[in-house]
Amino acid sequence: MTNFQAQKEVVQAYYAALDGAVGDSVEQAMAGFVSPDYRWRGYYPFGELHGAADVAEQFWAPLKSALTRLQRRQDVFMAGTNEVDNHESTWVVSMGHLMGLFDAPWLGIRPTGKIAMLRYCEFNRVEDGKITEAAMYFDIPHLMVQAGQNPFPPQTGAEMIQPGPLPHDALLFDAQPPEEGEKTLAAIDAMISDLGQWQSGLPLEEELARNWHDDMIWWGPTGIGATYTIERYAKQHSGVFRAAFTDRSKTSHVCRMAEGHYGGFFGWPNFTARPTGGFMGMPATGQAGDFRVIDIYRREGDKLAENWIFIDLLHFWKTQGVDILERTTGIGG
Repeated sequence: MTNFQAQKEVVQAYYAALDGAVGDSVEQAMAGFVSPDYRWRGYYPFGELHGAADVAEQFWAPLKSALTRLQRRQDVFMAGTNEVDNHESTWVVSMGHLMGLFDAPWLGIRPTGKIAMLRYCEFNRVEDGKITEAAMYFDIPHLMVQAGQNPFPPQTGAEMIQPGPLPHDALLFDAQPPEEGEKTLAAIDAMISDLGQWQSGLPLEEELARNWHDDMIWWGPTGIGATYTIERYAKQHSGVFRAAFTDRSKTSHVCRMAEGHYGGFFGWPNFTARPTGGFMGMPATGQAGDFRVIDIYRREGDKLAENWIFIDLLHFWKTQGVDILERTTGIGG
C-alpha cells in the first residue's frame, strides 16, 4: 500500500474529537475512534494502559484539567507501513507540542498560570477504521523545567522550546511519492546498521558522517539537550553517551516507517545498556536499564539532516533505583 489517506483521516478525526473534549467527554470522544482492546504505551509514570476509559481517566482528563485551553501544535504528521512486520500494519504519526495554560498541578508539578508546552510524539496503528494501539512519548522533564522544577543536573546540550523541521514541510496531510519514503527508510536503516552495538571501528565523527549531514541537528530531550553539527553532537551527546554505557543490546523496534522525507521508529524498549561511566551527573550503577525511545528523522538528499528524540529518562532512572519525578516534586511540597 502506498496511499495512507484513509488512515490519516481516522487519526485527524480522532484528534479533532479528542482535542475538543473536556472532563467526562474525553472517554466518549476516544471511544468513537479506538478499538475495545486499545493498547496505549506512555512515558513514565503511565506505562502501558488498555482501553479508552483507562487512558482518558489516567492521562488525558488530568492533563486537560492542568493545562487548560489545550492546543495541539503539530510539526510532523505522516503515515506509512511498518517495516518491522514486513509492512503488514499501517501507522500514523504526529509530533509537536501540546500547549496550554498551566493552571493546576499535574503529576506533582507546580502550575505557573503561564503558557506551557509539552513535547510529544505519538504513533497510532490503524486497522479497519479504528486505532488499535499507540505509543505516546512526551517530555515531562521539559515541562518541569518550564515550571521551575528542573529535575536534572546541568546538561551537555542546549535547553529550549524545540522547533519543527527547517523546511516547515512535514505536515503530510496529502499522499507523498512512495519512492521518497523508500529513500528515507533506507537512510534510517543504514544509520541503524552503522550504529550497531558501537563496534564500527571508525572514529566517531567519521562514523556519523556516513549517514548524517555535517550540519545535522539532534533535538534531544531535557536532561541531555539539543546539539548542532556532527562535531558538537559527538562531543555533547554521542561520545558522552558511549563513554557512559557498555553492553548495549541490539536495537529492537515495534514500528519503523517513513513517508516522503520523514520517518521514524519506536521501541518498548529500543535497547538496553549498562551504565559503567556515570551519566547525566549520576553515578554508574552497573545495572542494565531500558531505553524507551521515539526517533523522528528528516532526510535531505541521501543523508539524515534532523532528528527529534523522545527518551523516557524517568523510566530509565527508575530502573536504576531513582524516582526522579517523585524526588523532584517532593521538594518543598
